[in-house]
Amino acid sequence: MIEPSATIAMGTEARKLKARGVAVLDFALGEPDFDTPANIQEAAIRAMREGKTHYTPPAGIPELREAVAAVYTDHHGVKTDAAQVVVSNGAKHAIHNALMAVCGPGDEVVIPSPYWVSYSDLVKLTGATPVLVPTPESAGFKMTVEQFRAAVTPRTKLLMINSPSNPTGVVYERSELAALAEEVLKTDVGVLSDEIYEQLTYGDAKPTCFAGLHPDLPARTITVSGVSKTYAMTGWRIGWTVAPPAVSKFIGDLQSQETSNPCSVSQYAAIEAITGPQDSVKEMKAQFTRRRAYVLERIEKLPGVTCLPPGGAFYAFMNVASHFGRVLGGKQVDDSTSFCLTALSQANVALVMGSAFGAEGFARMSFATDLATLEKGFDALEKFLAS
Repeated sequence: MIEPSATIAMGTEARKLKARGVAVLDFALGEPDFDTPANIQEAAIRAMREGKTHYTPPAGIPELREAVAAVYTDHHGVKTDAAQVVVSNGAKHAIHNALMAVCGPGDEVVIPSPYWVSYSDLVKLTGATPVLVPTPESAGFKMTVEQFRAAVTPRTKLLMINSPSNPTGVVYERSELAALAEEVLKTDVGVLSDEIYEQLTYGDAKPTCFAGLHPDLPARTITVSGVSKTYAMTGWRIGWTVAPPAVSKFIGDLQSQETSNPCSVSQYAAIEAITGPQDSVKEMKAQFTRRRAYVLERIEKLPGVTCLPPGGAFYAFMNVASHFGRVLGGKQVDDSTSFCLTALSQANVALVMGSAFGAEGFARMSFATDLATLEKGFDALEKFLAS
């Protein structure tokens, strides 16, 4: 059975309270609070004025596909042709297309857990079976080579990797991914590498393009990314896959029957995002860096709450299990779902339960919001946990 997205569900609950006049402190959705940079907006307006509001090729306009291919060729060192790029209606759609292209009934897909809420259900949509591999907090929420080896069966079709990670913020070191890549190449397993947060890393953490780790990997890897997180363009719905030519052709043909092309105006905006000035990216990242530092400082002061410092993305994955069995705000809390629902109803703080990510005992907080809101949120959480 396909479940609704937990992050969107929590966001919906928060909006219901807001509609009733409740001042909700919403940390549920993984969406930058910044406006899309002005140069990108202007590119969209220019495209509309020039009449670029009609159907485009289903896989995206050639100019955008070429711009994406140039990013992987020039910046990641993975020689990529525009024909290998398919532009979709956001990275979630790109993941769905990729899974549909290579998976079917009887197949298995290995997914390190915690994982982004949609991975498991998108795998199920193909008829394949998600194989969840728990990665504990004590191991840095990272899957080891030994765990991957143990999870592989003759039915394994794909390994899904997400670094930087949603929900944990974990960034695999290049050497760790290289070791996994070496093991992958000993099998017939392909890789779907979700790199949507690739430009949002902190401190010494560096993103790695998985396909660039070995000359044989581009033929085995589907890379997913997009403009949503880096350029504050979540509503524009532009993501993409970079895949072997035969897989990309299938994805393009599939998309032509599903949705046809992504929004034409959004595609022209995405070209400006990728090829235009990158000053706004640096400014937004600087803001996220300050917020991350504040969040970690405040978490240290929360009684019974710990958090592995995120190396990337904009999430704090808090361990709240010590509060299970308590009565908080007059309500019994027994798991991450009841913890988050009670925090919402009693403290007006919206978090996402760890169980939705395959990690009971945790709650995810997005710090993609301003410092004033974060301060109010932590003040409310402190009172809630002391209740």
